[in-house]
Amino acid sequence: RFSGTFVGNAESTSPPPAATSPAVAAATLPAVPTIPVVPTIVGVPNTVAESVLNPNEVKPPASGTRKARVLYDYEAADSTELALLADEMITVYSLPGMDPDWLIGERGNQKGKVPVTYLELLS
Repeated sequence: RFSGTFVGNAESTSPPPAATSPAVAAATLPAVPTIPVVPTIVGVPNTVAESVLNPNEVKPPASGTRKARVLYDYEAADSTELALLADEMITVYSLPGMDPDWLIGERGNQKGKVPVTYLELLS
């Protein structure tokens, strides 16, 4: 059982150094304020982060869409991604603040994130 008292040289009258006790050391350090970082996407109000972006709720930009040929089959990991089949043609575009390794892909009325490495950008 830990008594919480310092047992040492009986002739020593000084307390142990603060560094030996993490609780005491943490209490004596100045508090470092933290500022929450909330990434936002320009033009999409109240979006907390790209990872919660629902591609089905995003409208394509007026310009900047491109055609792409899919190089490999891709199975969507979740509902925000678009499954791809090799050699199909899709329309792709990027959104401000979006991870550069991903694009929004559209095929008919289906829409979702697609990895750039699976695409050959054409126009």
